[in-house]
Amino acid sequence: MKVLFRIVQFVLKWVSKVLPWKQPIVLEGPDSLLLLKKQLTTLPYKHYLIVTDKGIQKAGLLEEVLKVIQMDSIQFTIFDETPANPTVQAIEKAYKQYLSMGCDALIALGGGSAIDAAKAVGIRVIKPNTPLHKMKGILKVRKKLPYLIAIPTTAGTGSETTIATVISNPDTHEKYAISDLNIMPKVAVLEPKLIKNLPKFFTATTGMDALTHAVEAYIGHGGTKYTNKMAEEAILGIQKHLKNSVDEPHDLVARAGMLKASFQAGAAFTRAYVGNIHAIAHTFGGFYQVPHGYANAIIMPHVLKFYGKTAESKLAKLSDLLKLTDTNVSNGMKMKAFIDWIEKLNAYFGIPTQIEVPHKQDVEAMIRNAYKESNPLYPVPKILSKMDFKVLFNAIMKVEPKAE
Repeated sequence: MKVLFRIVQFVLKWVSKVLPWKQPIVLEGPDSLLLLKKQLTTLPYKHYLIVTDKGIQKAGLLEEVLKVIQMDSIQFTIFDETPANPTVQAIEKAYKQYLSMGCDALIALGGGSAIDAAKAVGIRVIKPNTPLHKMKGILKVRKKLPYLIAIPTTAGTGSETTIATVISNPDTHEKYAISDLNIMPKVAVLEPKLIKNLPKFFTATTGMDALTHAVEAYIGHGGTKYTNKMAEEAILGIQKHLKNSVDEPHDLVARAGMLKASFQAGAAFTRAYVGNIHAIAHTFGGFYQVPHGYANAIIMPHVLKFYGKTAESKLAKLSDLLKLTDTNVSNGMKMKAFIDWIEKLNAYFGIPTQIEVPHKQDVEAMIRNAYKESNPLYPVPKILSKMDFKVLFNAIMKVEPKAE
């Protein structure tokens, strides 16, 4: 089976090279909302559904955005019921609101959940007779979505530049991705002022999410010169700006740097794919609603160590990139230094080494889900067996003690 998986991954890599990739129009830096307002006046759309969540409302970010972009010639309808992991039920509700209000375009305002939800709403608009689960996988949408503008309020997911949306189904505990070139937003607004009040721990875990995207894109077999360059720039940006973003939240240079790094990591993994870290993290989100960036941060060192020699040379290159060791030490030492750097970041931000769960009764189902997600599409350094996943899950999971 491993040979078959590698053949599929090889074919997908070469197909990816000939696909008509595009990038969103990027509006970045302080006051980029003013640039967005100017952009809106050039577009033919008159009624936007803004997909967001209650936290964005409560934080005043929606009001802040509307204050800048509101104009007499355009209507905005608000859907603010996006959950932390966008569900099929929430997407369906937003889709019905889009239709009932006569909307003709979409704005996503929030983290990856809001952006993913808006993408999924767009899919429902152009594929009203096809359930979302029928389109999981790659290149099954194949139709142009309504115009979508993404305004991220976290620096982590990179959803504003990816061709994927990740959806949860609480009824089945499944979390799956739909990937298609048509899903990528048309405009990405990287406004650092919108993330300056992001809580420190959320800043840290979303930043570690971006790091996971860049690392998995870089060490997998799906990388190209372009994705490797994007991943390297993202990792350098994270090294330079993540701690400052956490420690000095109103440092707009650091915040802008992290938004850029998140965008670059997204550009890398949307073409080169992610890997087993994400496959495992998605199961924790699906079964226990563990926040995605937090899960990735904890899982990443476990998986990188497990890869061993298969990821050694590329992790050594990343160690050299960050100047973590003397250049003439062995690749094994460089790999260890890079993983140590990740673990030190986690410790600095108060991120633990294991994920607490109420029990391990779901572990066999989680193993099956992770194995199925990873294979055959993820071009990982080492294809893991179900037994390999079991070893990793047992290392990552920690049953929380019962309260007396």
